Amino acid sequence: MPEDLSAPFASLEALREAALAPPPGDAAAEAAIAARQAWLTKPPGSLGRLEALAGWLGRWQGRMLPRLDRVQVLVFAGNHGVAARGVSPYPAAVTAQMVANFAAGGAAINQLCRAAGADLRVVPLQLDRPTADFTEAPALTEAEFLAALRQGAAALEPGTDLLALGEMGIANTTAGAALAAALFGGGADWAGRGTGVDDAGLARKQAVIEAGLARHRDALSDPLEVARRLGGHELAAMLGATLAARLRGVPVLLDGFTSCAAVAPLARLAPGGLDHAEVGHCSAEAGHRRLLAALGKAPLLDLGMRLGEASGAALAIPLLRAALACHAGMASFEEAGIAGPA
Repeated sequence: MPEDLSAPFASLEALREAALAPPPGDAAAEAAIAARQAWLTKPPGSLGRLEALAGWLGRWQGRMLPRLDRVQVLVFAGNHGVAARGVSPYPAAVTAQMVANFAAGGAAINQLCRAAGADLRVVPLQLDRPTADFTEAPALTEAEFLAALRQGAAALEPGTDLLALGEMGIANTTAGAALAAALFGGGADWAGRGTGVDDAGLARKQAVIEAGLARHRDALSDPLEVARRLGGHELAAMLGATLAARLRGVPVLLDGFTSCAAVAPLARLAPGGLDHAEVGHCSAEAGHRRLLAALGKAPLLDLGMRLGEASGAALAIPLLRAALACHAGMASFEEAGIAGPA
């Protein structure tokens, strides 16, 4: 897989070309893992999804014996112009304040990464320059969109075995809901309460989403234009990191509603465009379960969480470690001297 990923992010045309023809992964590695699973000391299929996860990791790492020596968690942070419309109970200044909390080690994601044996990197993007209000103009110019994509791709460190993605940004559930509606149909019904907006705030959020969809209706047939017009700096960065991971042979763990909405354009551009991604959990945010169904994804966990900041993705990392421990460490029937299946 290419180490220099500048070319696919040089222009919208190059980006589209890369997204339309994603690498298929290593089917032979996945098949070899399935064959080994059949002869480990357990009834066939008895470890359920853990067996499939080992194969998934092998396919996208291109290894018959996958590993998780280097797990990277990326949290992208950005601000949104629509925050000024009262769609969140928190001011936009909280984004930068939470980034400082991440840096000080005081957030949930710091603790979860430590427990999961993962390296955390937080990437703030233009926090002093929010996106445009997408009810009035495209959220990002083409240059801003490509710059955020490139920052996301560049944040993926060479040698990474697994990438977990999340975000921080006041009002980004509004952007996520607008993205989901534009990509999969519907409108304000995608809106949820985000960080705890009251009924009046929810009504404002719904109105903002409808206004944004109406403002950009003529461009919504193009998934990349959807991402540019209705998204944000941190959402575009997640899109860039996810495509870069596909090109480099790195499996991805997605977090909640906003992160799934951010990368959903890849699924709309090409069948299987998100096959290298699993979803760490089902968020309690309204719309996430519906979005997962549209993407054909089954979450690994469902714990009623709605924090963001890659928390659900990080929490699922130990499940993948368990899947690999069983795959690599269990004895075969022959090795253990146990009669295998007839």
